[in-house]
Amino acid sequence: MSGVVPQIAVIMGPCAGGASYSPALMDFVIMTRNNAHMFITGPAVIKTVTGRDTTMDEIGGADMHATVSGNAHFLVDDDLQAIALVHRLLTFLPSNNTEDPPHRIDADVALTRDESINDIIPDDIAQPLDTHQVIQHLVDTNEFLEVHAGFARNLIVGFARIEGMVVGIVANQPMVMAGALDIDAADKGARFIRFCNVFNIPLVTLVDVPGFLPGVEQERRGIIRHGAKMLYAYAASTVPKITIIMRKAYGGSYLAMCSQEMGADLVYAWPTAEIAVMGAEGAVRILYSRELKEAEDPGSRAAELAAAYREEFCSPYLSASSGYITDVIEPSETRSVIALALRKTLSKRELRPPKKHGTIPL
Repeated sequence: MSGVVPQIAVIMGPCAGGASYSPALMDFVIMTRNNAHMFITGPAVIKTVTGRDTTMDEIGGADMHATVSGNAHFLVDDDLQAIALVHRLLTFLPSNNTEDPPHRIDADVALTRDESINDIIPDDIAQPLDTHQVIQHLVDTNEFLEVHAGFARNLIVGFARIEGMVVGIVANQPMVMAGALDIDAADKGARFIRFCNVFNIPLVTLVDVPGFLPGVEQERRGIIRHGAKMLYAYAASTVPKITIIMRKAYGGSYLAMCSQEMGADLVYAWPTAEIAVMGAEGAVRILYSRELKEAEDPGSRAAELAAAYREEFCSPYLSASSGYITDVIEPSETRSVIALALRKTLSKRELRPPKKHGTIPL
């Protein structure tokens, strides 16, 4: 029934050995903080085989699975909260894959501007933007349910309503790791995107990403393969896809966050957006390394060159003129623009070649 009906597992006690694969196969796993444990082998077996002392909480506690392993999508305090969360989650989901999600569509879309959103956008692009605050300005009141909130916090995913329309939100979070994509974030994003596509939930992507996380460990653990999962998931999705580029969108991470090339139906950018192969500072270090070495004040000269590079090569207006984005919009217009875009694409139908299934880079 996977991909036919939503599947939810609620773990309220021990779940060990082969039994742990039952919740692992579900779409969403909810664990209670006080009583739930999930593991393949317990502390006694691990001690016997490896000689290492460990605890139930360290290898299978709810907090660990919600923040480290990523096996748990939601963490609650007790059984009552778990059941209440199931009820809330179901309010965003269709009963099966042949139905649309439970939209609450009114006759008209409110086209009011939200000037207060400007107050949360830093003047300096080097300062992080809290995407949680942006989301609160875009969605209907109390209509955002974050999924995997404690895991790979540099990427935010969750269900919401915008003018009554159910959507899946995928957003970079610059407050954590500057919003860079890493292996865990790519896995988290790809899984959520594929769920939304199966159950006909439109995708809204909010972009502020400097790139994939650089580092020896990331490369050796397969960031290329894991990052490709996000590109694959977006490219394979046939639901409406609306993208808002808020600020940075550099290199391969620009593609991974549902660019036009990955099949986005409509792509909008704020005037603060920067769309480029790399950031201005990095490009200046590469292109003008000799000039900077010879400059009397390298720091001042680098800033001057970066500003010029940013204006000439990273401008969203340049991207719009080249057809990479649909339009440049003011942040205050974002909610209205998304709502109109969702209404416009509500009847979208996209046929793909017949096949058994694609081969996602697992």
